[in-house]
Amino acid sequence: MSHLDLSTARVRPATADDAAALADLAAVTFPLACPPGASPDAIAEHVATQLSPDRFRAWATSAAHALLLVEAPAAGAQPLGYALLALGVPDDADVADVVGHGESLELSKIYVHPDAQGTGVAAELVRAALDAASVLAPGRTLWLGTNGLNARAQAFYRKHGFAVVGERTYVVGGERHSDVVMVHGT
Repeated sequence: MSHLDLSTARVRPATADDAAALADLAAVTFPLACPPGASPDAIAEHVATQLSPDRFRAWATSAAHALLLVEAPAAGAQPLGYALLALGVPDDADVADVVGHGESLELSKIYVHPDAQGTGVAAELVRAALDAASVLAPGRTLWLGTNGLNARAQAFYRKHGFAVVGERTYVVGGERHSDVVMVHGT
């Protein structure tokens, strides 16, 4: 992606037909959010197993998920970013201790292509995710986990109403990493 014209960027629900393009985008964006010490093999395993086209297809068709993508027609057919909301009971005890043991909503993924970072696309995507959260799970706690060393991501989320409430361990390809848990509207 060279010079991007984002004047026509829009966020829309993803469909199963978007799965391959979203998996390609995940392969570009996920490694950028990993801590500096994460091994390339562990990252590649995580991308292959957790961010496959089949996973994106399942999320796009699930009633317990909202999968959004942002695109700019002038940038071609490829998505510039995506977000995934997942409704459920936290299966991590550390997360459950800080967000509650009942059903909550996780902002599981939100990534923007590096060429679109700093353009306002990520802010538009998080606003759309917050709107989708109010439809998918009104009144439920909205939380996310992000790497504890990723100060840039944490600042972005704070700017959009999230606050750090705890920590968790996140496994990437068998490697354990420390995340912060952030809750919206606290």
